[in-house]
Amino acid sequence: MVLAAVLHGVGEPVRVEEIDLPAPGPGQVRVRVAASGVCHSDLSLADGTLDQAFPVVLGHEGAGTVLAVGEGVTHVAEGDPVLLIWAPACGECWWCEHAEPHLCVKALDAARTPYAALASDGREVLPGLGTATFAEETVVPAAGVVKLPDGTRPGAGLEEAALLGCAVTTGTGAVWNTAQVAAGNTVAVIGLGGVGLSAVQGARVAGASAVIVVDPDEGKRKLALSMGATEALEPAPDLAKRVRALTGGRGVDHAFECVGRAATIRAAWGLTRRGGMTTIVGVGAKDDMVEFSALELFHFARTMTGCVYGSTDPVRDVPRLVEHVAAGRVDLGALVTDRIGLDGVNDAFAAMRAGRGARALVIPG
Repeated sequence: MVLAAVLHGVGEPVRVEEIDLPAPGPGQVRVRVAASGVCHSDLSLADGTLDQAFPVVLGHEGAGTVLAVGEGVTHVAEGDPVLLIWAPACGECWWCEHAEPHLCVKALDAARTPYAALASDGREVLPGLGTATFAEETVVPAAGVVKLPDGTRPGAGLEEAALLGCAVTTGTGAVWNTAQVAAGNTVAVIGLGGVGLSAVQGARVAGASAVIVVDPDEGKRKLALSMGATEALEPAPDLAKRVRALTGGRGVDHAFECVGRAATIRAAWGLTRRGGMTTIVGVGAKDDMVEFSALELFHFARTMTGCVYGSTDPVRDVPRLVEHVAAGRVDLGALVTDRIGLDGVNDAFAAMRAGRGARALVIPG
């Protein structure tokens, strides 16, 4: 039996309960979770913005140590430090074969498959986004773990490495992979949660000449400035005018929307220069509609693109990110604004709804 933060329905608080977690089967890995970041996607699943069946153990941004491997697993072994991957690629579908593993058609298969049972009544439990990291331990598909450098262990970077599982990979990937920001480009980032702040760091590493950030929270704006942002602005009706004043009257080459709302998507579009690129990183509601006129699409000649998981190939990109972290170019610790236990997930969700903090890190042990 292991402890996990279990959610039983939309809008309900999570409850720390015992679950019966089986040994890993063929092609599976059991992991002791060292830490898990609380991501906005977890909140979206909890409040019904994204569809989710119940009961479920949420959490998808995690790192830990391999406890056991099932038959056929050879790329990791007991004792290895690993990063958990919430969208493991099958390597066989059309998207995988065309170098788009982040769009793998089977990436969320594990999320639809019960992986444990409630100790109290034996009911089957689903793993949130196939990962279920709000728990002491989890069992995931073999493709859902990537080995971290030897020596990464609790107390030596393993907890903070959890952020590579979603926020940092998504934010930096949006800049490097999706938008392919080049040295000298100007950038705007709307929304300064873990993903937005990671995009700021990615833009700085890419050599952006200006990184303009937008968020209503003063603490987040100050944090972004410490990470390399060059200007920090509050949202306001004249936001686009202020951004144009900072960019030669044009607007930015690249705008990143990291909130997932129609209003902020339109705002990001309005910050982008003619011929520039707007990248939508935030996950929004299916009924939150965004409108554009046919004339503006022609006149501005902007590109708007969605961004799933930072267009990431974990096998390629995780080692690169680890190198940036080791060299001090990407700061994981600066993203962590709170460390909590499993019983703190509800408070972390409340802080997220209020727009406070960057990343809460759940330490389940």
